[in-house]
Amino acid sequence: MASGDIAQITEALAKTHVGEVELSYKGRGLKLDNAESVKEMVQEIEQCQGLQSLRLEGNTLGVEAAQAIAKSLEAKRELEQCHWSDMFTGRLRSEIPPSLKSLGNALMTSGARLTHLDLSDNAFGPDGVKGIESLLKSSACYTLRELRLNNCGMGIGGGMVLASALMECHKQSSAAGSPLRLKVFIAGRNRLENDGATALAKAFKLLGSLEEVHVPQNGINYPGVTALATALKHNPNLQVLNLNDNTFTRRGSIAMAEAITHLQCLKVINFGDCLVRSEGAIAIAGALRAGLPFLRELNLSFGEICEAAAVVVAKAVQGKADLEKLDLNGNCFGEEGCEALREMMESMNIEDLLGSLSDDEGEPDDDDDDDDEEEEEEEEENEHEAGAKENGVNGTKDIIEEKEKPQCSSELTSFLIFPSAEKLISLGAKRTQLIEQQVDVSDASTVSEVFLKISSVYKDEPEVKQAIFESTDALLKKVFSNSHSQSYSFITSLIVNLGLLKSEDKKIKKVTVLPGHLLALEHAAAQEFFPADQAGVLEAFVSRNGKVLESCCSARDALKTTLVKMTTA
Repeated sequence: MASGDIAQITEALAKTHVGEVELSYKGRGLKLDNAESVKEMVQEIEQCQGLQSLRLEGNTLGVEAAQAIAKSLEAKRELEQCHWSDMFTGRLRSEIPPSLKSLGNALMTSGARLTHLDLSDNAFGPDGVKGIESLLKSSACYTLRELRLNNCGMGIGGGMVLASALMECHKQSSAAGSPLRLKVFIAGRNRLENDGATALAKAFKLLGSLEEVHVPQNGINYPGVTALATALKHNPNLQVLNLNDNTFTRRGSIAMAEAITHLQCLKVINFGDCLVRSEGAIAIAGALRAGLPFLRELNLSFGEICEAAAVVVAKAVQGKADLEKLDLNGNCFGEEGCEALREMMESMNIEDLLGSLSDDEGEPDDDDDDDDEEEEEEEEENEHEAGAKENGVNGTKDIIEEKEKPQCSSELTSFLIFPSAEKLISLGAKRTQLIEQQVDVSDASTVSEVFLKISSVYKDEPEVKQAIFESTDALLKKVFSNSHSQSYSFITSLIVNLGLLKSEDKKIKKVTVLPGHLLALEHAAAQEFFPADQAGVLEAFVSRNGKVLESCCSARDALKTTLVKMTTA
């Protein structure tokens, strides 16, 4: 081969790029104030053929420097990845929006189609979001797959602007025949709060393509959590969900538990430091029972969860072949509870999954005041429940007067207001039909209250026992034929009413437990329709809170025996 041919081949190979073409100035700590300070960088950008990735993070850009870099990007049509985090340290906030606009305009001019945009750690606030608003709406972002805006101080206003821009991008890209399919969204530490999260939830629902969502430390309470939960259900390929250090409380936890039953691709769930609490943990355990076969990590740390609820969670993850870590640190187990949890997991051969429990908060004090996060929740509940009448046996609510039930049988109404064995028997053969037709089994608290009212009239007489067992069995059979989440909600409500678990809702009063309550429950638990996992939840609480049922020790022991048989069968 002639030397000239070799030279041509060598030159051609030099122009051939294998893999991603990237220019990186990452972490150099350059203070780039003006065009002169970026002259060399600009030349390198202009000379780089087929530039696909530009890393500018860890430097600081002034407005003039950003404009000069932007000019060099106007011809970079192949650019796909902009790693521009931590790019404005020491700059006035007023400098950041014009810098971002210059860079964004250049990308739009170039005809680039971005896949990755990282502007994390720039603390640009709501105005900074406006600086990238046009870019996010443009064709440059129709192909965006990863958007990282961690620690940018966007606030509620910035969250709303961002949500609107994403929805507009989806609308325009759909009209162009290629809908935006964002996969990774990261926006932790942004003070989004409820309104910002709710706005973004609308965008998430519209996208339906998310695989990772990270929004930790955003001051989001249950209204925002619930909005996110509702939206995330529409993203079936979601694999990583990180909401660490927000505030779920009971209602947010239940909403999120219901959502993750629709997210069967989930691999990582981080609800650490989210005040999930015991009721929420039980609901999440129900979702785990319903699926999530690929789950690798579950973080429920620092959530004020009691040991019995943690046991329910641990049992729910048994059999998850891919699970690598269960983080329950910083909850309220107490020293003995921690040891019992370890022993239980060891008995199931999953002790290696349990992380450290070194920061356990100890057993909860029943006299603890409510957290501030809960006060707002209770105020709204009080408004919703204003005028609700306390009535019936043992302090259960008068469900007939509290919840309007059209065409409700007067006989059934009379029994539920003032329960008695005679009234129950007088309903005759139609009682099970009346209960099945007229009790709203989608309302867990209602079902629990009806169950307790029926079983409260228990007498050791064949006719009375038959009437009670037929009625409660019919009620529970219908409950357990519903969704997994509704079944777990009922069991949780029942545990709360029996005084085995302290609820967030201070208006839920525990009843004076009667033998009939436990005997009717024991009879139902022995039937085929009663799910073994629900029996496991009951067994965990009955076994660990036996003193609460001391007044009915014989019925308690019978119930416990049956539940143990159910869970070990």
